[in-house]
Amino acid sequence: MRNWKHSPKNSYVAKYVECYWFLERKHGDHGHKYPKLNPDPAGHLILTEAEQCYQYEHGMFSVQGNGSHWIFPHCQTFQMDHSQPFLILGIKFHIGALYSLNITPKQPVMDQIIGVDAKTLLKSEGFSETELLVKARRQPEICCDIIDELLMPWLQASHQDRHSRLSQSALPLLSDTPISKMGVLLHCSQRTIERSFLRVTGLTLKQCQSMNRLETLLEYLHRREAREVDWADIAYQFGFSDQPHLIRYLKNSIGATPGEYVKQRDLTIDIYGNFEKN
Repeated sequence: MRNWKHSPKNSYVAKYVECYWFLERKHGDHGHKYPKLNPDPAGHLILTEAEQCYQYEHGMFSVQGNGSHWIFPHCQTFQMDHSQPFLILGIKFHIGALYSLNITPKQPVMDQIIGVDAKTLLKSEGFSETELLVKARRQPEICCDIIDELLMPWLQASHQDRHSRLSQSALPLLSDTPISKMGVLLHCSQRTIERSFLRVTGLTLKQCQSMNRLETLLEYLHRREAREVDWADIAYQFGFSDQPHLIRYLKNSIGATPGEYVKQRDLTIDIYGNFEKN
């Protein structure tokens, strides 16, 4: 199994894109065949060959298709079918970035997987997913340079309004600022921040803060063996009032209790690894 993750080199592209990532699964590769994608407040553009199948499920929700597609921000845990070999290249956008871009459907869109014609989206007649995936496999650095160039004309046509600018100012505060105090720091009413943030991201400030905390928690657990996990200590470290509160949080977020999660380890972070970003 091969994977990598890189940041955009172009500073303008980096305003909208957090990273590019690549995954390859071959015949005979070991690992969970049906990994789960944890909730994510960011959108991902998935580039793959036209005949490549994809499938995402959550409860009664199920979507299947072929080729490139959007994974829009989602509060649900999606189970994916990775039982067959595949090559996929992902573009992870910053939270709220899709709001400023000219895409269909108009943003924000939540909990949806939607097919996309990447050539039309990027307005590049010479674009080929197959050729880009070959570069991704053999020459990751060059692949990232190519994506930077492909994205520039599209991103330069973006439009930011007062809602997107206010949301961008609010995002860095979510990690260490009580939501109730953000209005004072941003010199506007709390209601104004909440309305703009929901309009841009499709999420409330509290939902986004909770999802960011979940990602940090899962990264922490990924670096530890099951025998090293002390749930009472983790509850304290991550600001939960007690261990039962943490148990309910994980059950609601990823559909598994701490004990079930440690036993299964079936999230993508555990199966493909929290590979370092270069």
